[in-house]
Amino acid sequence: MLSLARGKEGKFKLVSGYKPEGDQPAAIEAIARNLSEGVPNQVLLGVTGSGKTFTMANVIAQLNRPALVIAPNKTLAAQLYNEFKSLFPENAVRYFVSYYDYYQPEAYVPSTDTFIEKDASINDEIDKLRHSATKALLERNDVLIVASVSCIYGLGEPEVYFEQVVFLEEQQHIDRDRVLRKLVDIQYQRNDYDFHRGTFRVRGDTVEIFPAYEENRAVRIEIFGDEVEALYEIDPLRGKIVRKLQSVAIYPASHYVTTSDRLETAVVNIREELKERLEHFRKENRLLEAQRLEQRTLYDLELLAEMGFCPGIENYSRHLTGRSPGQAPPTLLEYFAKDYICFVDESHVTIPQLGGMYRGDRSRKETLVDFGFRLPSALDNRPLNFEEWEGLVKQLVYVSATPGDYELRKSGGLVVEQLIRPTGLIDPQIEVRKAGTQVDDLLEQVRLRVAANERILVTCLTKKMAEDLTDYYHDLGVRVRYLHSDIETIERVEIIRSLRKGDFDVLVGINLLREGLDLPEVSLVAILDADKEGFLRSARSLIQTIGRAARNLNGKVIMYADVITPSMRSAMGETDRRRAKQVAYNEEHGITPATIIKAIDASLVEMYSPEWAVVPEIEEPRKSEKDELIPAHELPDRISELRHEMMEAAEKLDYERAASLRDQIKRLERHMFGMDSARPAPSSSPPGAAHSRENDEVHGRLDRRKSKGVGEKDSAPPARGRAPGLKSAGASKPRPGTRQTKLKLVPDDRK
Repeated sequence: MLSLARGKEGKFKLVSGYKPEGDQPAAIEAIARNLSEGVPNQVLLGVTGSGKTFTMANVIAQLNRPALVIAPNKTLAAQLYNEFKSLFPENAVRYFVSYYDYYQPEAYVPSTDTFIEKDASINDEIDKLRHSATKALLERNDVLIVASVSCIYGLGEPEVYFEQVVFLEEQQHIDRDRVLRKLVDIQYQRNDYDFHRGTFRVRGDTVEIFPAYEENRAVRIEIFGDEVEALYEIDPLRGKIVRKLQSVAIYPASHYVTTSDRLETAVVNIREELKERLEHFRKENRLLEAQRLEQRTLYDLELLAEMGFCPGIENYSRHLTGRSPGQAPPTLLEYFAKDYICFVDESHVTIPQLGGMYRGDRSRKETLVDFGFRLPSALDNRPLNFEEWEGLVKQLVYVSATPGDYELRKSGGLVVEQLIRPTGLIDPQIEVRKAGTQVDDLLEQVRLRVAANERILVTCLTKKMAEDLTDYYHDLGVRVRYLHSDIETIERVEIIRSLRKGDFDVLVGINLLREGLDLPEVSLVAILDADKEGFLRSARSLIQTIGRAARNLNGKVIMYADVITPSMRSAMGETDRRRAKQVAYNEEHGITPATIIKAIDASLVEMYSPEWAVVPEIEEPRKSEKDELIPAHELPDRISELRHEMMEAAEKLDYERAASLRDQIKRLERHMFGMDSARPAPSSSPPGAAHSRENDEVHGRLDRRKSKGVGEKDSAPPARGRAPGLKSAGASKPRPGTRQTKLKLVPDDRK
């Protein structure tokens, strides 16, 4: 069945106004030749800005095989997705990362007898992109998936996932009630009022389904008697017909669906395992653990028998998939055709991540099993271990400017170098300055670059320092924001885009500003406390950070340090070696370096669904002047209070007041997250200092973090030369303005 699903002979078609230049032609030829000859491992050593993504795209187009690109984090994965989407507009380029914006795994701490319930916030947009990725893999050959390490985590078995597809075609004989039962079996919910992704509604003999992998298209099935009379693709909002269909395949709304036969077998096996485990606990006189496990498992079994689903169903994945104890779980890798190519981007970071996922997950789950919170089979709901991952990937290309020891050893020294940039740009100059006055010295450099309409990246060692530095510069009139792991996935991508657009000038970060970010507007990279030896200031980390300034003709790196460490010396030596080769190449070919010119991509959501436009929205009237004056750190409490009032008003059927309170909550939330209009500078700022809504967002988040005590454990050693008494700018009164909102555009059916 799976081979039939991939029967569409799609070919990769590379669309670009550029052609391979510099080292790219030789690198493309060498990598493609090695892959064609079956070489299992090779390294592409490409400096920042040399066009490694373009090289990968050319290799994929030349070999015309499905491809998986693994990135070390969601921010870089989103950037790669945008780039490949623009290079292969007619092919299936998809995005597959963890759909959790927030994830607190289930855990138990024996020393304090503390059990932590699983808590998560699922990003609906990313969930849709994941479903779109698995659907494309089962239907097409011209598929390129950009993924994070989420691709090695357990997913539903591809054979079962495909077996559960509801396939309908015109004039097919079928019973309407059977179609509805099948939709419920594959986790679609019936909702005749709120029609959204993952639901269906019924109107007589007409069934409308909103597939889990679609953004703005639904399917209408018209049944007459026991025959499918017509199939249409419709606009889910207006109900208008977009086009007529001959056939349609509805894929499951969950990757963890299973057949009724498998579910019945799984329930029997779970009961048997429970019986054995209870006997084990009772034999050891551990009655508390036995009672705990029995109560929880029987409740889950009851839900599985009645509903076909239960919270934490992934913990029973071994029984649901029918796999043996200890056997590797099904993952995204099993959805690929056997001849796919795997590129590991920024391999020096990604490879250690792939190796570390299994051990951390195993340690946590063993504690849960030992104390009766889960059955031993829960240990098989896990990411792949490193050996299993290696066994599933037949051909690998490690892509990095600083490949690690593992990649070099695994490839047997087969390294394809790409040191020449097509634009002739050379690696940036490096200057070492004393760290005693690093904050104030950097401020002068920032103002010089801002005057030239250029951007600045600043890397420091802790979240606390990133926030305090952002706070201090903001008070001095600098348009600055910070970026670290507490910021949600989609928001990180938007911050990078805002920097490129010039909404602010300085971006402060820790580790997320190190690998792969493509920012031609950045001309200065400042590395604070560069002499603090460690992971963040190792030779590889410094070379990667230096590369962020390599896409601009005026690129420069300033390292603030009191001594030159071995890592600094190694990084500067490698940079000088590459500069020498680049300068020699430019002189030989008469190339004049030029800053990379690159269009600013649409956001991740807009890239996936391009039918949108930006229109001005009239500013909403302010309901309460008092709410405008609330300090940022008090906003969460005020929002909770208003939400409670809204629920009380709804219970009293006072819907007008409830709606008014709802709008007030939305305004305060926009203000809290920095999504409202720009505000003037606080009175402490110098006259004429420009402040943007991004700065207010930073300070809103800073105040909330400080009010909750978040990040105290990350406290940094005092920054050398940092001004004392850094304070938050707080919330300032917004000035009148207009906001912009995105409006979906739909086809005009009158045509």
